Amino acid sequence: MKVAITGGTGFVGRSLAARLGSERAVVVSRRTGVDVQDVDALAAAFAGCEAVAHCAGINREIGEQTYQRVHVDGTAAVIEAARRAGVRRIVMLSFLRARPGTGSGYHESKWEAEELVRASGLEHTILKSGMIYGPGDHMVDHVARAVRTWPFFATVGFRERDVRPVPVEDAVDVIVGALEGRIPDPTVAVMGAEQLPLGQAVRRIAHVAGRRPVYIPVPIWAIRVIAVLAESVMTVPLVARAQALMLAEGVSEAAPAAPEVPAALRPRGRFTEERIRAALPDRGAFGADDLRVVRWWRARRAG
Repeated sequence: MKVAITGGTGFVGRSLAARLGSERAVVVSRRTGVDVQDVDALAAAFAGCEAVAHCAGINREIGEQTYQRVHVDGTAAVIEAARRAGVRRIVMLSFLRARPGTGSGYHESKWEAEELVRASGLEHTILKSGMIYGPGDHMVDHVARAVRTWPFFATVGFRERDVRPVPVEDAVDVIVGALEGRIPDPTVAVMGAEQLPLGQAVRRIAHVAGRRPVYIPVPIWAIRVIAVLAESVMTVPLVARAQALMLAEGVSEAAPAAPEVPAALRPRGRFTEERIRAALPDRGAFGADDLRVVRWWRARRAG
């Protein structure tokens, strides 16, 4: 089976492409010259494919790359292109707690994209996934770099929220199962095998990174302020506004409720030190290169 992968050069997309191999995977992304809103280019890329794994997405807005453009308009374009190319099935990677009425553009646009897929008339599987981690992720990468930068780490509030981290290799197993039609439910929750408090997950990452920061509980409003500032000044923010809501709620159950994937495909990997170590970034602490103004100044001088 030949599969087109939108967001094919992103974190999950490239892992899926590696699993399928070059003969089965068609990588579709801005880096390969295909804009997610360009129906004609998408249809040409989808030609000869039996299924589309729709993995394209952003966790923060930058310039023209808005939630509306990427998640909503992009999904509408993918659906239309799939129809034109004769693609039989769409598998969409969404977020575990994507839903309306949250006040978060990320959550709400992901939900709107889900609804477009549900109304498309095409065979589909929507995977509402929890936090996926592995080499090149945002979870382990950002926590590790943060504890390498500062002697303290802000935790959210005074009541622990739980997470169920999903190893990227397990997430790919689920996507492949959905592409092959082995998931009967049209919408399923994808959650890791281990449920643990967010603070404990952070401590495991810090331990593997060789750090012992002081943990300071702060209210969610302060995390939101940090997120706004981080998005404003950093190229890849320490925490994004959408992630602030995730941290406040926890990421351990689907909203709205959805059945889990079949037992044979359910993620089994636990959040172990070995897996965390494999996901640790090569980069050390956050530094000047992570600031937007520094990148802008260097690009100006080079130009």
